[in-house]
Amino acid sequence: VPRGPPQRPLLKLPPHPREVAAVGSMSTQRNHYLKPVPLRLPPGIPEFPSHQRRHTLPASEFRCLTPEDAAGVFEIEREAFISVSGNCPLNVAEVQHFLTLCPELSLGWFVEGRLVAFIIGSLWDKERLTQESLTLHRPGGRTAHLHVLAVHRTFRQQGKGSVLLWRYLHHLGGWPAVRRAVLMCEAKLVPFYQRFGFQPVGPCDVSVGSLVFTEMQCSLRGLAFLRRNSDC
Repeated sequence: VPRGPPQRPLLKLPPHPREVAAVGSMSTQRNHYLKPVPLRLPPGIPEFPSHQRRHTLPASEFRCLTPEDAAGVFEIEREAFISVSGNCPLNVAEVQHFLTLCPELSLGWFVEGRLVAFIIGSLWDKERLTQESLTLHRPGGRTAHLHVLAVHRTFRQQGKGSVLLWRYLHHLGGWPAVRRAVLMCEAKLVPFYQRFGFQPVGPCDVSVGSLVFTEMQCSLRGLAFLRRNSDC
């Protein structure tokens, strides 16, 4: 039988780089024990907001408080105020009272599930604060009364009170029926609240023990000043 010329062994060429990449991709998909390499976007292209939030604030949450939060709220409040003035703006029963009647007027900051700062407010229907305003919520009122802002001792001097107040005022700004926010504070805190648009309206008619307060108010109709102070 005639035979053709002897066949030479085929020369094996190196795989094309694209083929190597494809094989490597398939290998990675099959071997689940291999850790995927995190993808990094080129400079100048922002990450998707949810991904960005996950990296910058992995366990940070702002939400309205509930009556179940009352005990944790009061623990922070008691340490913050009693150690300084000997008095609390709200006792635990009053905290629970407001968080039952108007939880939407509160805001808590939670880090890894732990409450680190909060604001509690209610609605008021008179031009100036009175002794009654300390314990009453007027559903038809157009004024948000900020009863207390407090930060846990281990999170102070970090700007958390400023961030929380900034977010709270924006929260109130979304309520068309609420026209302004009011509060009373000691004289030393007046400059702090002025940074957020609050202006003194005179001595407050309310006193707690020997403490006297300045009453301050802030219009919620325009919040441009908050953008200027957003780096507080």
